[in-house]
This record gives sequence, C-alpha cells and structure tokens, in this order.
Amino acid sequence: MCTGKCARCLGLSLIPLSLVCIVANALLLVPDGKTTWTDGNLSLQVWLMGGFIGGGLMVLCPGIAAVRAGGKGCCGAGCCGNRCRMLRSVFSSAFGVLGAIYCLSVAGAGLRIGPKCLIDNKWDYHFQETEGAYLRNDTLWNLCEAPPHVVPWNVTLFSILVVASSLELVLCGIQLVNATFGVLCGDCRKKEGLAH
Repeated sequence: MCTGKCARCLGLSLIPLSLVCIVANALLLVPDGKTTWTDGNLSLQVWLMGGFIGGGLMVLCPGIAAVRAGGKGCCGAGCCGNRCRMLRSVFSSAFGVLGAIYCLSVAGAGLRIGPKCLIDNKWDYHFQETEGAYLRNDTLWNLCEAPPHVVPWNVTLFSILVVASSLELVLCGIQLVNATFGVLCGDCRKKEGLAH
C-alpha cells in the first residue's frame, strides 16, 4: 500500500477513536448522568482529562494531518508530491503518541485506584488499597452509596479509554513510520492526468 493511502486509512481510523475518547471523558464528568456530583466528588483521574486532552485533542490533530497527508501534496502533482504534508504528519504522529500514552496512563490509573465515592459518610478512594482487585469482585461495587452506580460507570468508561488509547498508540506509531517513509521516499501513487 502506498504511504498516502495508508496515511488516509490511519487518519480515518484515528479521528473516530479520538472522538470516542472525548465522549468517554465527558461522560466521566457526569456519573450516573447527573451533574450533582461534580463539585469535589470526582476522582483526580477524571479531572486530569486524559480522554479529552490526551486521547482526544492530541490524537485528533494527527488524525486530521494523516488524512490530509493522504491527499495531494503542497505542490499538487509537481516536484515534492506529498512530502510536505507527510513531514507535518511525522511531527503530528509523534504528538499523538504522547497523547495516547497520557490517556492510557491516566485511564489505567483510574481503573487501578477506583472511583472516589461515599461509604459510611466518608468520601475517599475506598478501592485504592485493593490495587485493582475490586474489578473482579463486583459485590464490592454496591458498597458505594454515592454517586449511584459510580463503579460500573467508571469501570466501563475507563476501560473504553484504555482500549481506545491503546489502538491510538498503535495507529499513531504506524503512521509515524509510514509518514517517515513518505518523507524519505515519496508517495508511490501514479499521478493522474500525466502523460507517460
């Protein structure tokens, strides 16, 4: 596959993944679909906005750059072909790798530590000492009195962020290599309308 077509496919995969991360992070801000818990009762990992900043915006930019790199180059069908946009995609993809790593680490920590919830009139990270063992024991999930259903809410959304950011990390890494080849070797696509 040519570097331009590969870049376009990777970019079209990165854009929806980044939007999934943004939506998942937005939903983490409203446990059980209500905004009454947002003032000081959400975990630090929710406020770090790993899905919005890292897996979202920092990966959306490389996704768009990769789609653009799959189009005509800055000189059209002329001398440099697609190398200018591929060079931009190299830097964007490196930025995207950092964003995906940030999202993955924040979401992983959110899963390991667990949500901040109310048990026996005390707001705290009650599952932190279990080091993630609460994930396998769903009977512990009902111990949280408030916000209602916060444990399955956080587990589901942080798991989505882990999976999405892992895919983003792989795709941004592939695009980093692909764009580097595109800069060094150019695009192998035939130029339409050129006489042979």
